[in-house]
Amino acid sequence: MSKHILMIVTSTETMGAAGAKTGIWLSEFAEPYLEFTAAGMKVTVASPAGGRAPIDPKSLEEAPRPLLDTMRHLEHTVPLETIRDTAGFEAVFLPGGHGAMFDLAGDADLRRILTAMHKADRLIAAVCHGPAGLTCARLDNGDALVAGKRLTSFTNAEEKEAGMVPHMPFLLEARLRELGAVFVPGKNWEDHVEVDGNLITGQNPQSAQRAAREVVRALSGS
Repeated sequence: MSKHILMIVTSTETMGAAGAKTGIWLSEFAEPYLEFTAAGMKVTVASPAGGRAPIDPKSLEEAPRPLLDTMRHLEHTVPLETIRDTAGFEAVFLPGGHGAMFDLAGDADLRRILTAMHKADRLIAAVCHGPAGLTCARLDNGDALVAGKRLTSFTNAEEKEAGMVPHMPFLLEARLRELGAVFVPGKNWEDHVEVDGNLITGQNPQSAQRAAREVVRALSGS
């Protein structure tokens, strides 16, 4: 039986008072999606609101055709509230894009799903701003799911270099450190992935494909 992966993407399309466009960073969804399906794995795509998930227009610039072709899988995402049973999923994967900072970070259904996956000792993976979703998850004793975990995400330095700090509700690296994570930054804009048990995290868009390959490796037992 093929492995089943739940990919959870943002539903947030705009940010800030000026309504700047945001959403999913396409490569962070598309590259993992292609890795998973090439490995014969089944993928369900979900989002907080369900339906069409927004894509950051900037991520479409010079995107190759194979990545653009995956956009059709973002047209009819499953609402997170309808996923009541996580037993059929071997892994959850959270792609980034700045939109994730505004909804995944505080979504109650995502918190419930991540808690259930953790209790079942299933894989949890996230890349770039996707780890914003991890900040909402708690263990039964009240500790943050990320406390004591070695991980990475889009860094404070990358956020500053991208000029996005004024638009963010918080800095992701700083929040993860506040929650007790052992944060491991790599060089700006270079592929960097951390694996700590069943937690797999990638730093930036450049890390999405390798983070997905780590998921495939773990699920295939290789």
